[in-house]
Amino acid sequence: MIRNIDILKRLYGEYTHKHVTKIILAFILSILVAGSTSSIAYLLDPAIKKIFIDKDKTLLYLIPIAIILAFSIKGLTLYLSKIIMIRVAEEVKTEVQKDMLKSLISADTSYIDRSHTGKFLSNLTNDVSLLVHLISVAILSLFKDTLTLIGLLTVMFLQNWKLSLIAIIMIPLAGFVSKSLGKRISKVSEEMLLKAGIFNTRLIEIFKNHKLIKIFQAEKFENKKSTNDLDNLKEKLVKTSMVFNRNTPIMETFTGILIAALLIFAGKLISQNELEINNFFSFLAAMMLAYQPVRALAGLNLSINQGLIAAKRVLPIVDIKNEIDENKNYSDLKITNGEIVFENVAFKYDKDDKKLALRNISIKIEGGKTTALVGLSGAGKSTILNLIPRFYKQSSGKIMIDNQPIDEINLFSLRKNISLVSQEITLFDDTIKNNIIYAKPDASNEELIEACRQSYSEEFILKLPNKYDARIGENGLRLSGGEKQRISIARAMLKKSKIILLDEATSSLDSDTEEKIQNAISLLTKGRTTIVIAHRLSTILNSNKIYVINEGLVIGEGRHEDLLLSSEEYKNFYEKQINK
Repeated sequence: MIRNIDILKRLYGEYTHKHVTKIILAFILSILVAGSTSSIAYLLDPAIKKIFIDKDKTLLYLIPIAIILAFSIKGLTLYLSKIIMIRVAEEVKTEVQKDMLKSLISADTSYIDRSHTGKFLSNLTNDVSLLVHLISVAILSLFKDTLTLIGLLTVMFLQNWKLSLIAIIMIPLAGFVSKSLGKRISKVSEEMLLKAGIFNTRLIEIFKNHKLIKIFQAEKFENKKSTNDLDNLKEKLVKTSMVFNRNTPIMETFTGILIAALLIFAGKLISQNELEINNFFSFLAAMMLAYQPVRALAGLNLSINQGLIAAKRVLPIVDIKNEIDENKNYSDLKITNGEIVFENVAFKYDKDDKKLALRNISIKIEGGKTTALVGLSGAGKSTILNLIPRFYKQSSGKIMIDNQPIDEINLFSLRKNISLVSQEITLFDDTIKNNIIYAKPDASNEELIEACRQSYSEEFILKLPNKYDARIGENGLRLSGGEKQRISIARAMLKKSKIILLDEATSSLDSDTEEKIQNAISLLTKGRTTIVIAHRLSTILNSNKIYVINEGLVIGEGRHEDLLLSSEEYKNFYEKQINK
């Protein structure tokens, strides 16, 4: 288990140390805050003695001016120190979030699959905010309140050491209360962050599936679940605040008892001429002013615990170790024919899974030709496709492109030579142009227009008010299914990669749209190594070779005519297509 001290060292080494100059400046300003606060209490001594007792008119204006000056210095330096530490905290927050996003963007697909988007959003917002609170509030409080407390204790001892010894009992008591609450705040903070992640998850599910919710009239059901999640989050937030503020009644009660005791003891000292009234008021002012830094330092332990809990959730994301290495120093993929070979490939999505998704897959995909994968849903067809660009890593066996093992070549060069067109089209809430040139950001307008023309996208793009600059909404919600598919084909055309992966790219389309997309796909795949998963006969019949996949195994291979004779499964598949 990671020690708290190691987390603090890491936060300093990787993030905070870059801002040491600003932190030192905040420390210097904290000295001025402490000095001006202490001087306010100290000035009450001469103010009472000289103005009210001795009736010294020469100091009637000087001491009040000095008090105004002390308050002004305190206010200004406190403001500046807070602003500096807020700036430091926000810069650290941004750096941590950048590291998290970089890690998540580069993470293996399997890692992203294992967690919900809502959890990551909670990590990026709630957890990082608590981490920033640790850096901004805790560090500043440590400087400012410690120095202020030292200054005020000095004033108190200068006025009367006997009273001071009674007053400082407050400090160890505050420390004891804070320590007793530390473990409790850690637990409730972790529970609160977990509930926040669950609520974020629920929120994303609602937005993502809003049509489904409406068509199945599940508004009340979803509202009930969301309300329940919000109530649970509220309870955890209230519980966290209650624990965080539990020391308040204890400290307030003790402070009242302490002041009462001091008044009694001070009365005796004054009656015995061991204490002047001006010394007592100066002491009392210093003690009352010391109450705030004592409380702040007592709560510091709680803030640190919350920040450390958040750090334990954030840093593992920064530290994601990918199973699939980028192989940056390896050779680039050199494609001659584009032949892809699977040799005894096995795969399972989770190491703990007992069942393999693929078992001893050995197939040969000829370069520059079209190969089809057919089989029932869940047979393993898409898994085979996903292994080629190394979205996942095979559990055993070897995958080669032109005799080059794909796990021994530069990952960037591998994916540079592969395009994917899937049934599940992914588009960004951006313009049509930006969605297409995502494949090639430096593409010329001529290349863009040519890709749109060949993909039959141009015919609907030019009808839009803003044409190529039209925004398409989240995941292209303003486009039809066929239009989105043509955009994804145009994107693949612009990339001009040597290997094309088509995952049921023509499913669920009307006959007119399907014909256009089939024509576009023919242009896209011409002369390129193409692997296609399809249920449409038109795609299968034109394939140079067909592999029949069932329960992670290859149970048949050959051309259409051969498989009708040799594979009962393929024959059944074909007949079902004929009878549709």
